[in-house]
Amino acid sequence: MSSVIRLYLPELLSLEQTYDLSEASHHYLSNVMKLQVGDSFYGFDGQSGEYEVQIISQNKKQTQVKAIKKIKDLSLSPDVWLLFAPVKKDQTDFIIQKAVELGVRKLIPVLTRYTNTDKIRKDRFLAQSIEASEQCRRLDIPTIEEAIPLNKLLSQWDKSRRLYYMDESRQGLPVKEAFAKAPAPIAILVGPEGGFSEEELSKLRHLEFSTGVTLGPRILRAETAVAAALSCWQALSGDWVNYREQG
Repeated sequence: MSSVIRLYLPELLSLEQTYDLSEASHHYLSNVMKLQVGDSFYGFDGQSGEYEVQIISQNKKQTQVKAIKKIKDLSLSPDVWLLFAPVKKDQTDFIIQKAVELGVRKLIPVLTRYTNTDKIRKDRFLAQSIEASEQCRRLDIPTIEEAIPLNKLLSQWDKSRRLYYMDESRQGLPVKEAFAKAPAPIAILVGPEGGFSEEELSKLRHLEFSTGVTLGPRILRAETAVAAALSCWQALSGDWVNYREQG
């Protein structure tokens, strides 16, 4: 079995149950990776864990597989959300990929005053998140929400979830101080390329459930700020803190 071949199989997997792969998964395994009957790969369903999955029949149009061994039980990523203002295509792709790799459980695109893109495709974000989950050995798939105006999101916010917004004006707490005692559930908000408007920053500063965070003396690009903020949180309060490989 090749440990690098790993697929998300949305059907709830169970041992010895047979499954017909989707057309896309069939094409990938048979035509791209050239797997044949008897070969196996890793499969996960985002609900029950990870399995060794074996190809039991195959033709030009279809591949049938069976889960033959459970490798890992399901473990969920930390209950941290990323709220981000979509930017240009490649940069947004980067944001989705790194958020998934860094363990975000939910992604919410937010529309701010200076959000400079109207091409927000939830289906594309979901496809990218699945691909990133397959590659990084993640066992769950993050939830992708529809884009929502920032003011609307804040008006219906659950105050039990602390919101940390990246304050490019440098008036927030230093990142180490802000995240040192910030266990999940939390949410991290990163603004667009032009930053938050003064009105948006003023509102964020006066919300009882929000905390401004400063990421050092330099102004970071939106996608850099996402990766930096999530990495700092993971190192200080997330699932990097006491991680050791089990077994």
